[in-house]
Parts: sequence; structure tokens; C-alpha cells
Amino acid sequence: MSLTHRSVRSDQNGLARIGRRWGWVAVLLVGLLLFWLIHSALISTRNPNLIPALIFFGAALVPSAFVAFVAGRRLDFGAGMGVVGVTALTGGAIGVTTAGFLEYRTLLLMDVLPMVAVGVIEEAAKLIVPVLLLLIIRDRHPGDGLLIGVASGAGFAVFETMGYAFVELVNSNGDLSAVDDLLVWRGLLSPAAHMAWTGLTAAALWSAAANGWRRRSVGLFVLVYAVAVTLHTLWDSLASDLAYGVLAAISLSLLVYATHRLAAPGRVAASVPVRGQQHAL
Repeated sequence: MSLTHRSVRSDQNGLARIGRRWGWVAVLLVGLLLFWLIHSALISTRNPNLIPALIFFGAALVPSAFVAFVAGRRLDFGAGMGVVGVTALTGGAIGVTTAGFLEYRTLLLMDVLPMVAVGVIEEAAKLIVPVLLLLIIRDRHPGDGLLIGVASGAGFAVFETMGYAFVELVNSNGDLSAVDDLLVWRGLLSPAAHMAWTGLTAAALWSAAANGWRRRSVGLFVLVYAVAVTLHTLWDSLASDLAYGVLAAISLSLLVYATHRLAAPGRVAASVPVRGQQHAL
């Protein structure tokens, strides 16, 4: 290969890395622009047909950007963006539907729905699609569990926020400012809530599978799941801005720690098949 071809390929790889690392900024800016255009058109025309688009873009804006942000980190990913997109869509839809049904049945059986039951049910429901993908995907990479978990949590957060926004629109008699406040608040908090918790649990699940379901790895997954349920329960129980801030800081710190652990030297090398076997994370 000539020096010119090598230089061109190097430049292309450099641009690809930059695009991957900073693609989340483009997702965020384009999403903001579209949301603003839809919002402006709705205010100007008073056309209620635009309300579903407003709620969708408002609910999906931050979660989509955060998924792109995680996908741009220096981790070893095997799952393509198509898999990530399908995970967000199906994981969110299946997760919200399953959680809604189980929470309703729990309420009927117990006449009360404890907050810890909500945490257990929703954290399990968000893992349904990641578990299915774990059974299907054989070429597993260290970062896949984290990314797929974040995507499933993002889909769940989007569908849940859309539901809350619709209810708020009805209860407020069409007050768009109340809907805007809800979309902004839930959008900003979503990375530190559903997305972080499911990212952590799915990463631990992937690690357990990669380690051959050894007792220690399975125990770590159970521990991480219990931590996610605890954070979820506290989030639902403590209606305080200070509490939300503390829990958000803890959740994101744990996610950052998990990301650095997956990106540690030797992790990528350890995931490369040797003599036909997939090594542990």
C-alpha cells in the first residue's frame, strides 16, 4: 500500500473516530432544532395533530443523545447501531408493557403497590430484551452489555415519559407549559435513572455470561441488580430535588466506574477469541 493510500485511510479512520466520539452532540442539536420547530408550529397553528410529535421528540431527545454518547466511548463494542436501535424500541415497549401489567397484578393481589416492588418489576422488565440478545449474540464484546442496557433503559424512559406527558396534557387541560416542564425535567434525569441502572445490570449480566456463569460473576450480577433496585426504590420514595441530585450523582458515578472498568487495559484483548473460545471480560 502506498503512503498516499495509507494517509487517506488514516484520515478516514480519524474522522470516523471523531464522528463516533462527538456524534451525540449532533444528535442533541438536531433533536433540539426539531423540537423547537414542532413547538413553534404548534404554538402558531394550534394544530393538535402536532402534539404527538412534540411529546415524542421531547421524550426521546436526551435519551437518544445519551445512547450516542455511550456508543462513542472507547469501549469494545460488537453490537451495531441497528441492534442498539431495535433494543431501544423493543426493549422500551416490552419493558413498559410488562412492568405495567405486573404492577397492576401486584396491586390487585396486595391492595397496595410497594415502591420496592416497582423497582424489582421495572428493573427486571428492562432486562427482557438484553437477556434475549445475550442468548442470540455469540460474538460478545465487553461494552455490548453496557450499551445494550443503556439503550433498553432509554427506550423504557422514552415510552414512560410519553405516557406521563400525555396524562399531564389531559390533566392540565392542554397546558403546553406544564408538558414542557415535565419533558425537560424527566429528559434531564433519564440518563441518571433508567438508563444508568439498566446499563449497570446488563453489563454485569454480560460479564457473568462471559465468565461462564461462575458463582462469583453471578453473585456480582445479583449485587448490581439489588443496587439498581435500591436506587430505583429510593428515587420513587424520596420526592426531593436534593435526593434526586444525590441519587443521580451516585448512579452516574457507578456507570462511569463500570465504563472505565470495561475500558481498562487488557479488557479488549481478553475478549478476543483464542483457539475458538470466547474469554471472559
